[in-house]
Amino acid sequence: MELCDMPAWKLKEMISKGEIGPEDVLDSVFNRIDAVEGTLNSYITLLRDSSYAQAKEVKRRLKEGESLPLGGIPIAIKDIICTKGIETTCASKILKGFRPPYDATVVARVKRAGGIIVGKTNLDEFAMGSSTENSAFGPTRNPWNPETVPGGSSGGSAAAVAAGEAILALGSDTGGSVRQPAAFCGIVGLKPTYGLVSRYGLIAYASSLDQIGPMTKDVKDCALLLQVIAGKDDKDSTSIKLNLPNYLEACEVKDLKGIKIGLPRECVSESIDRSVARVIEEAKRVFEKLGAKVVEISLPHIEYALPTYYIIAPAEASSNLARYDGVQYGLRLKAGSLREMYLETRTNGFGEEVKRRIMIGTYVLSAGYYDAFYLKALKVRRLVKEDFDEAFKEVDYILTPTSPTPAFKIGEKIDDPILMYLSDVFTVPVNLAGICAISINGGFSDDGLPIGIQIIGRAFDEYGVLGVASAFEAETECHSRRPYRR
Repeated sequence: MELCDMPAWKLKEMISKGEIGPEDVLDSVFNRIDAVEGTLNSYITLLRDSSYAQAKEVKRRLKEGESLPLGGIPIAIKDIICTKGIETTCASKILKGFRPPYDATVVARVKRAGGIIVGKTNLDEFAMGSSTENSAFGPTRNPWNPETVPGGSSGGSAAAVAAGEAILALGSDTGGSVRQPAAFCGIVGLKPTYGLVSRYGLIAYASSLDQIGPMTKDVKDCALLLQVIAGKDDKDSTSIKLNLPNYLEACEVKDLKGIKIGLPRECVSESIDRSVARVIEEAKRVFEKLGAKVVEISLPHIEYALPTYYIIAPAEASSNLARYDGVQYGLRLKAGSLREMYLETRTNGFGEEVKRRIMIGTYVLSAGYYDAFYLKALKVRRLVKEDFDEAFKEVDYILTPTSPTPAFKIGEKIDDPILMYLSDVFTVPVNLAGICAISINGGFSDDGLPIGIQIIGRAFDEYGVLGVASAFEAETECHSRRPYRR
């Protein structure tokens, strides 16, 4: 097995024993990038030279006895997370040339922990999409089948980890943008509870929904990276001060005796792909074998979650994206007047999906429509959260598909926004409720494409969610398969 296909925890062990050095891992990762990046297009920016400079510094710190949780591990950063002095584009023309003067808190924590940043990954523009086709830098392709999408919006991060172009990655999740691409690419993706991970330096899409999350090869790596990025940040007023558990200890769970898992009847219907239904049924049997009790539950308002999300998120986006006007940073097109400059810059700087969501958001916030749409959506959001609160009185965790289908063909849904939005039907309720969920590889379709299962937990129960996911992983083998493993 090549180094780039190994999980971070294993590479850490090898580095600590002196069997390999950080440069050896980088060599393997960049060799893989050279071999497949021309096909996959996972990255917007690669940082080859600075990566090796970081590796030398990490090697020095390790030699001096410093304890580095990510010491020497290559990590990719979604290009919506600010990196000091490195272009951060959000995959949009409108941020061309923008180099943040600061690091996002998660980036600073990764650097402090000895992680080596190898590049900035591709995404749907401003994280608006479910396929990573809405990028000014072209679509990313799924390493399992380059004719299919990797999911979105964190498709570049997911494809990079799955393909061995990175060992770890960070993505952002507003309505499923970590979990859905993780499912499509056969890796692990965690959406933390709102407030567990700082959003400082994450370029905002929908501020009440956005969260940064780990994207990794296995659950243990997910726990490792979460431990580094979680925790209170004074620069983010929405981050919560907690006594964090040791998330790695959650991965030592051997069985699930006494655990009750709910399977919502609304999430297993004839509308989901046959292979997805099969994988969920197989997952149910695995959990029961591990000692868990799987029971049917109901989330009666979940059918309203998707339309609710596509009112609230665009409304917040229309406000957040108003700052991109060509005045302070990024693209600025010449025009005869200030108004024409605004018009030309925003018309040519934003892609079609971003403009669509800005217009939807502006409409639902406008006079005469605020009460009918936005205010009503906020009330339904409360009902969705209350559904989860009630469900968690009966069960400890909730099991659903991550996506109703495996990865679909590039171009298949791009001209039908409603069909594309339905890809998020099982993930958006978690963001509306502000709770945590993980996607892990549950199996494969008849065509050999990964299919994700989603485990949902109470707010701030990432420890428990990781434990359930780790127990499933230990009982199955599908998570160990990689598209480029020799």
